[in-house]
Amino acid sequence: MAITFPTHDLNGAKPPFGRGVVKGGAEGRPSLRSTLTGWAFCAPATLLILGLSVFPAGWAFFLSLQKNDLITPATNVGFANYKVLAQDPDMFAAAWHTLFYALMYVPTSVIGGLLLAIALNRPIKFQWFYRTCIFVPFVASAAATGILANFVFDEKFGAANNVLRLMGLPQQGFLTDKHQAMMVIVIISLWGSIGFCVLTYLAALQDVSQDILDAARVDGANKWQTFRYVTLPELGPVTVFTAVWQLIAAIQLFDLVFTTTKGQPLNSTVTLVFYLYRMAFMEFKAGYASAIAYAIFAITMILTLFMVWYGKKSKVEAF
Repeated sequence: MAITFPTHDLNGAKPPFGRGVVKGGAEGRPSLRSTLTGWAFCAPATLLILGLSVFPAGWAFFLSLQKNDLITPATNVGFANYKVLAQDPDMFAAAWHTLFYALMYVPTSVIGGLLLAIALNRPIKFQWFYRTCIFVPFVASAAATGILANFVFDEKFGAANNVLRLMGLPQQGFLTDKHQAMMVIVIISLWGSIGFCVLTYLAALQDVSQDILDAARVDGANKWQTFRYVTLPELGPVTVFTAVWQLIAAIQLFDLVFTTTKGQPLNSTVTLVFYLYRMAFMEFKAGYASAIAYAIFAITMILTLFMVWYGKKSKVEAF
């Protein structure tokens, strides 16, 4: 950056700094040594990112243009996998299950996280304990959460049915009932991941300026009006970010399905990613599975861009 001094003072005399312009390096550009030093620090991370993201993505696209089981010689089929994908009823069923899960999971996690964060942001006793209890399930892996859920929602010996039995209520199928299984997975997901939304909103609530809240109260606003017209707009960017994050997590649902139902009963819990897994590692259709992967990528990208666009249109920019 160049720092320019006036060439004359008020009396017309020249300043004692010579030419009056001080530049960083030759013509203001960094030296070759500093450039190479910067690249030396960045190169390992850059190569790692390229190796773990760009190369697999390119290889997956190459596979999606083939009939390939990763064992026998591959056959180039062009975009035939995508044409089959557009007419695959199992793919549409998996997309519907994923959509249902997302519609149940995303709004509930965002709204529930906000309400819990508001409650935990108040000065109450054992506040640290309640915060810890809500966040601990998020730290646990989803696979461990799914295994634990099997003990809770087991049809014959699960804790949930034992409670219903003690209350004199009829037993439920839970994960073995095609009408209940996906909703039970939503409940398990909420238990395991709502802590992320709570933590995000807690940080945002503590960042709301107290001066603005005090000014609203001085102007005569009650608690609801203060929250509706002051606090909630301040949380807009966080809400957009949290919704996008949870939406991406919903589209990528796999581990809970794998550890609880394996897509059953009657394929009622087969999601997009689990269907991809089934095609790739159970039916050994790597080319077709790669086409599914790119379809999931396209769906995720379109929905994410739409939410970001809507946030900017609403003047709530989170990215």
